[in-house]
Amino acid sequence: MGIFSWLLKGRGFDVSELARRLELDEDRLRRFQPAYRSFSIPKSSGGMRRILAPDPELKSLQRRILDRLLARLRIHPAAMAFEPGRSIVTNALAHCGQEVVVRMDLKDFFPNTSAERLRRYFRLIGWNRPAANLLVRLCTSDGGLPQGAPTSPRLSNLVNYRLDARIAGVAARCEAVYTRYADDITLSMAHYDRTKLHRLIRFVRRAVAEEGYAVHRRKKLSVRRRHHRQLVTGLVVNERVGLPRPIRRWLRAVQHRMSTAQPGGLDQYHALATPKHPTITPLQLQGWQALCAMIVRQAGRR
Repeated sequence: MGIFSWLLKGRGFDVSELARRLELDEDRLRRFQPAYRSFSIPKSSGGMRRILAPDPELKSLQRRILDRLLARLRIHPAAMAFEPGRSIVTNALAHCGQEVVVRMDLKDFFPNTSAERLRRYFRLIGWNRPAANLLVRLCTSDGGLPQGAPTSPRLSNLVNYRLDARIAGVAARCEAVYTRYADDITLSMAHYDRTKLHRLIRFVRRAVAEEGYAVHRRKKLSVRRRHHRQLVTGLVVNERVGLPRPIRRWLRAVQHRMSTAQPGGLDQYHALATPKHPTITPLQLQGWQALCAMIVRQAGRR
């Protein structure tokens, strides 16, 4: 019976150990039924993004999984999103002052991070088959990571360690720098070498396909030389990291209008609307100011 159970369940930590680490009753954990609320929000690049928001009970359980099982696991240094001390600024800094910058976007990143890959990952880090299957059931929906679950960002980095390591290794051999900010892949080179760059781009396309992703075909591959404006996660990186000039000018105009406007009303905010920023409120302006402060702080400028 012991051998049969071992063959059936595999070696590793079992569901009782999972329940102990999460401080939950084992039977309740086994019976737990995940529930999500689905809605859509507009993407900044156009189209709609589907969000799967877990109900309060599931969200609380996922936060336990995140804090007690996933938080201390290792991710690759090239993964820049969703991690303490890493941001769009640190991602951009890695490519600052380079001769050429290449950007590629992965299509439907979270839904295409498959449940089967997560199952293999949970087995790899030491859970037996029933425990790994239970973790997959609690952290996935419709066969992939639900965008909106607290566990999804961290899991997307953990499960893509091999992808990041492979691309970073080939990039280093091609004398290039590689980072990934969620679905946004960036490559850069201090010296333009057409042969090496094309070889690297072909490898990235093949490597992401092997992990179940696809490069977004609707968005043209972005290759920017030094004489072009080079953008990485929305920040200019030609000489130093900063907001694009049109946004800086717009923010200065908003701040000037606010400082000279009469009290009351929001006309001063709507008067400075742009197609990308149709309205702005005092709270939104504070968010922009916080972003500017973060850029200055993390980029090391005074």
